[in-house]
Amino acid sequence: MLVSYKWLQDYVKIEDISPRDIAEKMTRGGIEIDFVHKLNQGVSGVVVGYVQERKQHPNADKLSVCQVDIGEEELVQIVCGAPNVAQGQYVAVAKVGAVLPGNFKIKKAKLRGEVSQGMICSLQELGIDSKLVQKEFTEGIYTFQGNVEVGSDALAALNLDDEVLELDLTPNRSDCLNMLGVAYEVGALYDRDVILPTIELATNDEQAADYISVAIEADEDNPYYGATIIKDVKVGPSPLWLQTRLMAAGIRPISNVVDVTNYVLLEYGQPLHAFDYDRFGSKEVVVRRAKDQEKIVTLDDQERILTSDHLVITNGKEPVAIAGVMGGATSEVQADTTTILLEAAYFHPVTIRRASRDLGLRSDASARYEKGIDPSRVREASKRAASLIAELAGGTIVSDVVEKDTYNLELATVRLDLDRMNNRLGMNISMDEVKGFMTRLGFSYKEDGKVLMVTVPSRRLDIQIEEDLVEEVARLYGYDHIPTTLPLGATTQGGLTEYQQKRRHVRRVLERAGLSQVVTYSLTSPEKARGFANESTQETAVRLAMPMSEDRSTMRTSLIPHLFDVISYNLNRKNQAVHIYEIGSIFLSEEKELTTQPTEKEMVAGALTGLWHEHAWQGEKKAVDFFVVKGILESLFAELGLDEQVTFHQTKKPDMHPGRTAEVRLAGQEIGFVGQVHPKAQKEKDLRETYVYQLDLEAILNYESDAVVYQALPRFPAMVRDIALVVDATRFAGDIEAVIRQAGGDLLKAVHLFDLYQGEHMEEGKKSLAFSLTYLDPERTLTDEEVTKAHSHVLRQLEEQVGASLRG
Repeated sequence: MLVSYKWLQDYVKIEDISPRDIAEKMTRGGIEIDFVHKLNQGVSGVVVGYVQERKQHPNADKLSVCQVDIGEEELVQIVCGAPNVAQGQYVAVAKVGAVLPGNFKIKKAKLRGEVSQGMICSLQELGIDSKLVQKEFTEGIYTFQGNVEVGSDALAALNLDDEVLELDLTPNRSDCLNMLGVAYEVGALYDRDVILPTIELATNDEQAADYISVAIEADEDNPYYGATIIKDVKVGPSPLWLQTRLMAAGIRPISNVVDVTNYVLLEYGQPLHAFDYDRFGSKEVVVRRAKDQEKIVTLDDQERILTSDHLVITNGKEPVAIAGVMGGATSEVQADTTTILLEAAYFHPVTIRRASRDLGLRSDASARYEKGIDPSRVREASKRAASLIAELAGGTIVSDVVEKDTYNLELATVRLDLDRMNNRLGMNISMDEVKGFMTRLGFSYKEDGKVLMVTVPSRRLDIQIEEDLVEEVARLYGYDHIPTTLPLGATTQGGLTEYQQKRRHVRRVLERAGLSQVVTYSLTSPEKARGFANESTQETAVRLAMPMSEDRSTMRTSLIPHLFDVISYNLNRKNQAVHIYEIGSIFLSEEKELTTQPTEKEMVAGALTGLWHEHAWQGEKKAVDFFVVKGILESLFAELGLDEQVTFHQTKKPDMHPGRTAEVRLAGQEIGFVGQVHPKAQKEKDLRETYVYQLDLEAILNYESDAVVYQALPRFPAMVRDIALVVDATRFAGDIEAVIRQAGGDLLKAVHLFDLYQGEHMEEGKKSLAFSLTYLDPERTLTDEEVTKAHSHVLRQLEEQVGASLRG
């Protein structure tokens, strides 16, 4: 909601309070003000001018030479390129020395040989958004309609000296979706009276019932409908004050009739609609549910297909408007309209919300109906609009309003107990103070000892229970005035659990390795909910009963699909190296029809693509590969003290590369996988070479591991022996390494694979694996005999257990 500071002064006296002070006060009072917009974007030196003479530029077909009166002793000559400039116009002139938005300074210049002493401005050049400019002024300069004083401040005339408060309203505060509601709020915060608009309604001797009848076939959807007839209307531009107020509120002026309905919408929060009576098609208004597949062309010239869930305004034969959402094109007010049928109605919020959602059509009217309007203002808003149309468009109001009213207005009465309120707030506010707050809010009440029975006006639909009133008292008293207290009784020292400490450590290790944490949605689409590399057929994805959309209808069963979305987002923005991880929950169930809570498991997953290391000066580049990702996981397990319990085993999984995928096991139990995404899957998802992993974080962090103990650097030298083994090509290096470690005993401290060879000099079905073995005793220097003995035992075990032989 955009609120003009100058317009707000019509309803509450705040001339002595700055817009920024009001914004601060309202924000502290519970309604956040995102911004205070200054409509003057640094503009100065712009005055109202009068074009006394306009001639064609002698050296340019598209330029005009104008003699302009700007209220000074002599006329100024201005060269103007606007096609609509003409003699006799009142225009906005930026004088020499003036400043326009973007710190653009106007200087005396020569254009094609003719002197130009200023600039005749369009509204866009003064900083007004193009979408808010009337269509006739979207191209060319702006001309003032009516009398304005030559030489006066053009910014003041255009309301560009105003400031606009942008309210960030929560759904429960729909009462502030209008100027009167904001005035009540500001009045309550500053203890000032609200001044309501005065309505003077002059009618003729005719009866509106002779022009129109109203029938409602859907009472629950439309408990009130009122029709007012206004004759002898002359459609034309609105006065400047009305146009500028609408533009300040973010609405483009159209015509005096339409602008009045928008003005009253902003003022009262009551949506209205003006039909062209002569184009309406009949003398009856029938409100009913639409028929399935019934069609209507709306004001935006789009054909809408309706269902029986939608409420329509008809002329007894066909729809002329979608109730509470948008009017139809056939009965639109046009330049030749002379008689207006003005609609003021109360529609049920759920019905309007359903129609707006189904049709993908959201308007200022539907936004207010959806959240709930004040039913007591419907008639007043209609009278206000009728009087303004009569005033600004020269219309005559026909006596009486044709209406159907089945709405039973019952004001909510809420009990407020003083003692309970003070107990909850931790304060000692007196009854007199509370009654003062209720009066400032415009709430009536009856006092019974320490209890108030508060009657809530219909504009405050959010006040339903005692806690709502407690909140009203607290925010008017001032949250910043609530005293600071310490909790009573024994206190406990906060801290992280062991699981939380380990989880935080996991994040630090992954981030230290160069991965960035991402957080994605737990809700996903059915397609992505099938997971990734998921072979389980027993687990069923959990679907929401009332999803917001199909893309967020199912609980995820894997973290990886949304990591692909993050990678795609980055690749599309030319970020080629993406290294990310996520810690989050997946949701699984073995039931097709869910009767119990699904199983929630916390997982850690990552995805890496592009270059892992690049040194431009030395020309070094290292792309992400399987061993980079495996090394990250190995370092993680080492930090957690699980390196000896975790093993990697080659495996095959759906959507994963068959030769570059490993199953990760903890103490023999599978806890996840790591590997490259299958090239076919990469192509389908428009990815480059990508490596992923996903691990059961709960299994990892709940495993009882020995504490990580750091050891001092050895004082005695180590001895290194390299061996090249010939083994069957089907043998895994990890199995051979396990045999070496087992056979090496206490003296063997490290084993590293440093070479693999398969080629023409190797027997068919065989391969060569080269290992480096490090022997060390931290307490003494080893002898050659000791190392040879241990090394020979390793070789014998390799020969016996895996059939390995030394390569010649």
